[in-house]
Amino acid sequence: MNLRLKRTPGIYLLGFMGSGKSTVGRVLAGRLGWPFFDLDQEIEARERIAIAEIFATRGEAEFRRIETAAIERHVRAVESGLPAVMALGGGAFVSPANRDLLIRNGVTVWLDCPFPIVERRVRQATHRPLARDPEQFAALYESRREIYRLAEIHVQVESDDPSIAVAQILAHPLMK
Repeated sequence: MNLRLKRTPGIYLLGFMGSGKSTVGRVLAGRLGWPFFDLDQEIEARERIAIAEIFATRGEAEFRRIETAAIERHVRAVESGLPAVMALGGGAFVSPANRDLLIRNGVTVWLDCPFPIVERRVRQATHRPLARDPEQFAALYESRREIYRLAEIHVQVESDDPSIAVAQILAHPLMK
C-alpha cells in the first residue's frame, strides 16, 4: 500500500446512486480488514430520520450540511490513523470542500456505473428523493459525471458482482 494511504488510511467510494458504493465498500473493507461506513446510513441513524424525510422537512441544503459534518468526523478519525472504507452519498463529492478534504485524507474511488444499470437498480427504490422524476434523474446523472472524474481511481462497474470492482480497486497502482 502506498505511503500516502498509510499516512491517511481512508478509501472513499463515490459515484451516482445505485452505482454499488455500499455493496462494493463492504466487500473492499472485508478484504482489507478495515471498518466500513455507509455515510447515508450513519446520517439516518444519527438524525433518527430517513434521508428522504430530511430532504422533505429540512431541505437539501440542511442535508448537505449534516453530510459534510459526518464526513469531517470520519476524516478526523482517519487522520488519527484509524483506517476506514467509506461509501459516500451520491452528492457528497460535488461539494468542493468535501472533495478537497477527502482527496487530502485518503484515496477517492469513482464507481462509474452506466446509466441503464443505475436506473435498473434504483427503479424500485422509494427512498431516493432525487430519483423520483426520471428526466431530472437522468440530467443529474450526467451533470455529476464531470465532478466524479476528479476522483483518483476510476473503476468501470458493468457487473452486479462487487468482487470485480474490488479487484480493480486493489489492482490500481495507488493501492500498491
